[in-house]
Amino acid sequence: MAKEQVVVIGLGRFGSAVARELERLGHQVLAIDRSEQRVNDLAADVTHALQLDAADEDALRGAGAGDFHTAIVAISSDAEPSIFATMVLKRLEVRTVIAKAGSKLHGEILARVGADRVVFPELETGLRLAHSFNVPNVIDYLDVAPNFGIEKIRPPKSFLGKSLGDLDLKTRMGLTPIALRRGKQVFVNPARSERIEEGDELILIGQDDNLEQLRG
Repeated sequence: MAKEQVVVIGLGRFGSAVARELERLGHQVLAIDRSEQRVNDLAADVTHALQLDAADEDALRGAGAGDFHTAIVAISSDAEPSIFATMVLKRLEVRTVIAKAGSKLHGEILARVGADRVVFPELETGLRLAHSFNVPNVIDYLDVAPNFGIEKIRPPKSFLGKSLGDLDLKTRMGLTPIALRRGKQVFVNPARSERIEEGDELILIGQDDNLEQLRG
């Protein structure tokens, strides 16, 4: 993956986590927040950290934000600052602005003022929790389209010792295995001859109704 320069605005839990992970992945990160404490807490973990008002166009320009290809606006607790920050970044000709929204209306406004991508972390987390709630063998769920998703499961005991060919999940359940994790190894598009072992994690894609068959 090509390394990029990324500016992250808003250093709450979400923004700080994004900034730290981007830095860990080798990107150069400029982290910005109005709070001196938040900036100080993150300063050692990113390339640069600055205390300033992201809605102040002159301040952002002075910080060199316009030289960055990508910006992530991680403010959602207060809609107005995130909207103004998104507008300013687009005026500074930042190529890609990704903005966090706290509600559907907030997201619609962000898109209208120029956000190239709007994310809803709380909504996405809620969906994942709902699909794995009180179901011991479901590890995670990713919504792909209405009534269609990707699910990571601990294979039920009835799968153990059988090959993917024996299970024939595509024909029997309408589910396609896209990966198999075994310890530190990951098999993408695993072969039909691959046998399911204790401790494996199986990643499947399909309609939610079909995925529901495995939640036992």
